[in-house]
Amino acid sequence: MRRAVLVALVVVLAGCSAPVFDGGPVFGGSDHPEAPPGGDTIGWESGYWYDDPVSVTTEDGLNESERDAVVARTMARVEQIREREFTEPVPVEIISRAAYRNRSRGNGSAAGPPEDPWNDQVWEALVLIGEDAGSSEAIDDTFSTTVQGFYSPSEDRIVIVSPTETPQIDRATLAHELVHALQDQQFGLSGSPETQDTQLARQGVVEGEANYIRALYERRCEDGWDCIDRPERSGGGGGGSVNAGLFTVVFQPYATGPTFVYQVRQRGGWDAVDALHENVPDSSEQVLHPEKYPDEKPVDVTVRDRSTDEWERFDHDPVGDTVGEASIFATMYHNNQTQSDRYSYDSEISAGWGGDTVVPYRNGDGEFGYVWQTTWDTEADAREFAAAYRAILVEERGATNPRANVYVVPEDDPFADAFRVVRRGETVRIVNGPAVADLDAIHRPVG
Repeated sequence: MRRAVLVALVVVLAGCSAPVFDGGPVFGGSDHPEAPPGGDTIGWESGYWYDDPVSVTTEDGLNESERDAVVARTMARVEQIREREFTEPVPVEIISRAAYRNRSRGNGSAAGPPEDPWNDQVWEALVLIGEDAGSSEAIDDTFSTTVQGFYSPSEDRIVIVSPTETPQIDRATLAHELVHALQDQQFGLSGSPETQDTQLARQGVVEGEANYIRALYERRCEDGWDCIDRPERSGGGGGGSVNAGLFTVVFQPYATGPTFVYQVRQRGGWDAVDALHENVPDSSEQVLHPEKYPDEKPVDVTVRDRSTDEWERFDHDPVGDTVGEASIFATMYHNNQTQSDRYSYDSEISAGWGGDTVVPYRNGDGEFGYVWQTTWDTEADAREFAAAYRAILVEERGATNPRANVYVVPEDDPFADAFRVVRRGETVRIVNGPAVADLDAIHRPVG
């Protein structure tokens, strides 16, 4: 799960409780000089103070001068809330959803995104993306359908996906993406962590801060700031489909990151939030459970290669992926193993996570498999996870159980394969292959 841009995603948080963030003081009309003495200052950008009015008409879209005014004032407002200064202007482009989808697909290429069999195995292990839809295609379709806008660190610019046929800017989306531009200018946003879980952990800071400030911005619009109206959404013409399980995984930083950032700020102010960019959480577990940051580190799980000559690991760095607590929660939620609220990311099954590694395998016949080893805080946690995973295979995928610890999902299922699920102490090891005979060839049983 890798994405080169920082995005705002569309979601309706029906029934999801969210923290009430402090809105800050109420601001009235502007009483500032036309420009700050001596040059730029926090709360002023390109001729606009944070509480200046702007004269724009949003219903028919924004022309260039109106867009410049809205962007400048929003930058000033982000500065005022965050108490940090933009050092460079931020170009903003508005495109339709159809145009965004074409761009993400390589200007409308019918071929779609390249296949990624290594990552396919990771998502199959989570029982979220089956063999009937590759992970690259599912990721591309999900983002193309849900993205509201993005900031590209490599290009230093923002692209807003208009929510209507007439090009318009959603003020909340613009504020969110401008936070990313500010983060990049102040702290740097280049590079990407190696594993799915560490990506989610970093995004818990980056997207969490952006959504937190977005919430503060909206609160101030309610409490006194003069704000442009938010446009009503219409069909964007982008097509595509959303993989619900994938979306639950990638939305985790947006849903739980703001509370994490809020609690860090409560403890140490914006200086403590600044420090998060240098000392990001080690796992999504720490974002989901702020009391575990920074002291509770994940266990480094190593999977020994016990395959025969028929099977080999991918030439991939790293050789395995760590999916983490947030992704395991999504597995349990979308496979009916928990009744927890979807956007709480909190279930008894996933909460005992200690560490994991998924190592994909392949053979010369173009077949694939994996070894997924997890470690848990207690034996009871490991036993609970193993029981839930077996229930997914049997109750949700219709697997047979030809012998102890071995399960076979029928051929007409998107997850049709053989599985071996073994628990020893606090460790659960899942081996997957095309057929029962392949399981020992991919990972010879231990002891």
